[in-house]
Order: sequence, then structure tokens, then C-alpha cells
Amino acid sequence: QVQLVESGGGLVQPGGSLRLSCAASRILVRFLAMGWYRQAPGNQRELVATIFSGGSTKYADSVKGRFTISRDSAKNTVYLQMNSLKPEDTADYYCNSVPYREDYWGQGTQVTVSS
Repeated sequence: QVQLVESGGGLVQPGGSLRLSCAASRILVRFLAMGWYRQAPGNQRELVATIFSGGSTKYADSVKGRFTISRDSAKNTVYLQMNSLKPEDTADYYCNSVPYREDYWGQGTQVTVSS
């Protein structure tokens, strides 16, 4: 069974940074398009960053220039570096393939941006 384990969330002040990690097992992230999704209370889950198998990346307009998605093939892990965080970035963050698979969702990691 595929496992995606997210970590690295926490409480951070506006303008701060966090780096999220997504450790994968039973899939090889370098062969898939992988993405970071987030879901804020009362909102639908949205895709914020994608890294394609060839290494190119794509971002939602709301995070462009602030977030960077990357992967370490040796560790089979996908990262999301988040800088210049804003209160509206507060959400639960998940990684999954793009397009997502229902059976890939992990437990997510919570990010709270607040002073």
C-alpha cells in the first residue's frame, strides 16, 4: 500500500518560513508528477505546487514566487519550501500525485500563520 507521510508543519509568524516534507513508500516520486495540496477550514482542497517527472514545476498564482517545490530522488521525498508566509496560507497541507489518487492521501501536516 502506498504511503505518503507529510511533516514539517507548525505555527509561524507572518513573513516566516517553513519547509514541508513528504516521504513516499511503494511509489517512486521521480517517475510521477507530484503535488502539494492544501485545505483551509471551510474551503475545498486546492493544488498549490506541482513537480513533474522531468523536473519542471508549476505553482498556483497565490503562492508563486513564495513557495518552491522540489524532490530528492535518493530519499524518495518531495519538499515544499514556503517563504513569506501569510495568514491566508493557514491550512492542512498534503502531498499526492497529480492528478491525485484517493488512496494516496496521507494524514497531512498543519500550517498556521499567525502573530
